[in-house]
Amino acid sequence: MSDGAGSGTVAVAEYIVVFKEHATQEQVDRYAQDVSANGGHIEQRFGSLLNGFSATIPESYLTQLQGENLIDYIEPDQIVTTQ
Repeated sequence: MSDGAGSGTVAVAEYIVVFKEHATQEQVDRYAQDVSANGGHIEQRFGSLLNGFSATIPESYLTQLQGENLIDYIEPDQIVTTQ
């Protein structure tokens, strides 16, 4: 992750992007392509439990994604453990 201090690099972080139930696979694929085209990288695509993907997304593009109607929620990707 960049501190933005003139290095010319873009700050990125890993997120889980989940789409609303009515979003088609083609629509999800289009968003995945857009993430890649805007400097991100798709880490994993989810199947039937979650309609979406995990990705490394630049902060500048994350703001745009957060306003999209087909997206249910976006949250930071993190490790989850059980006791």
